[in-house]
Amino acid sequence: MDPRAVPSRGVSPQESLRPLLALDGVPEAVSSARAAIDEVHEHPANRRGWHTTAAEASVRAARASAAVAGGAAEIPDSGEVSEPLLAGALRAAEAFGPLLPTWQRAPLQALARLHVLAAADLVEDQDQLGRPRGTHEVSARLDLLAGIVADPTGSSSDAIPGPVRAAVVHGELLALEPFGTADGVIARAAARLSIISSGLDPKGLVVPEVAHFRRQEQYAEAARGFAGGDPAGVAAWIKHCCSALEAGAREAKSIADATQE
Repeated sequence: MDPRAVPSRGVSPQESLRPLLALDGVPEAVSSARAAIDEVHEHPANRRGWHTTAAEASVRAARASAAVAGGAAEIPDSGEVSEPLLAGALRAAEAFGPLLPTWQRAPLQALARLHVLAAADLVEDQDQLGRPRGTHEVSARLDLLAGIVADPTGSSSDAIPGPVRAAVVHGELLALEPFGTADGVIARAAARLSIISSGLDPKGLVVPEVAHFRRQEQYAEAARGFAGGDPAGVAAWIKHCCSALEAGAREAKSIADATQE
């Protein structure tokens, strides 16, 4: 199934994703990802001191995301970041708290803000910040994506699982490249917002971005498969994202363990 297909009349955007749950290996991958994330939320360090571990996870996520995009991965000892991709990824990460309600209510507005933050040092014409490319395809697919994120049925008990929804958001933004600058950083940030807002990882503890950085070749190959729209490619992408969530949960555990040493 091509997730970019326009939903049938009377079918909500999220419901249009339901056939993805029947793809080979997807239910098992979703269950494994959920179990890994639930386990790390039960870590003793995350019961009371989760703000500390979540802050470290956010920084690690931004560093890994910038590195995947070709930017720096290390923050200088001075604390002053001049490399534009890393600076942008960190600015976007710092804005997650205020952006979360906007993401849930008006996701296109949140994407525009992410671009302003992530690409501020990458474009000469500052008037282009926050403005997606004005083609019909970009507009139509962004509107569909916004419907998937803001669909009010998303809070129901039979909603599309968080790992699937986040994978679709992530893959679609990678494929679409709506802004032309910092699109990968924005796609990974939007996926992180989806993971948090869906209730899958409400505290923002997991760091799947580290897995994407460590497996960049597989990440790029899986993203190309999603962009192609073939069911096998879409399934492989969702499973890749679920595997990254499991790895991200292990990274989260290492963060939590370190706080207890």
